[in-house]
Amino acid sequence: MAEPRFMLLPRRTVGPDDISVRARDFRELMATRRTVRHFSDAPVDRHVIEQCLLAAGSAPSGANLRPWHFAVVTDTAIKRRIREAAEAEEREFYSHRAPQEWLDALAPLGTDADKPFLAIAPYLIAIFSQSYGLLPDGRKVKNYYVQESVGIATGMLIAALHYAGLVSLTHTPSPMGFLNQILDRPANERPFLLLVVGHPADDARVPAISRKELAEIASFR
Repeated sequence: MAEPRFMLLPRRTVGPDDISVRARDFRELMATRRTVRHFSDAPVDRHVIEQCLLAAGSAPSGANLRPWHFAVVTDTAIKRRIREAAEAEEREFYSHRAPQEWLDALAPLGTDADKPFLAIAPYLIAIFSQSYGLLPDGRKVKNYYVQESVGIATGMLIAALHYAGLVSLTHTPSPMGFLNQILDRPANERPFLLLVVGHPADDARVPAISRKELAEIASFR
């Protein structure tokens, strides 16, 4: 068993007033985040995506095993294949699999089986969760709290992209096994979410929805 190794915590000197200002500023910034379905095909510098992925990769994870993989897609032909496969699953969902209650919940958002943004946006990031890792000699290493860890990393990625000035869409066609095949991902990985990333179209519109107030989402005791 490996002995634990420690280092001093890197510290940032932030005064009480600055903490309050930073908290407010970040809250105000994230309040402007919206899920976007109308994308521009304007290019995005790969360096920006890399920096956001590195931020996501700093997320906490069970036993620090980092059970995630981000498969970044820019190739036009691959994006087209992903769109075709996703729309096939979505047509089945909207026509047969989804209960009416679910369809009623989606109605105010104006969604349907057509997903043109999958081919238009400059980046698709397929996020995979890894149920186990593989050592160089082929042995398996069990990962812990996989869904929780990948969910946190995904949230950090979405926040980083918004902070950078980009927009995103979380897309979860079900099932998503086609992503393993198209992107040639191994058997220990399972699609967690497909993130669409880029700039909004000039005429991008979003549903007029509201968010819950603090008292509705938190309690203090």
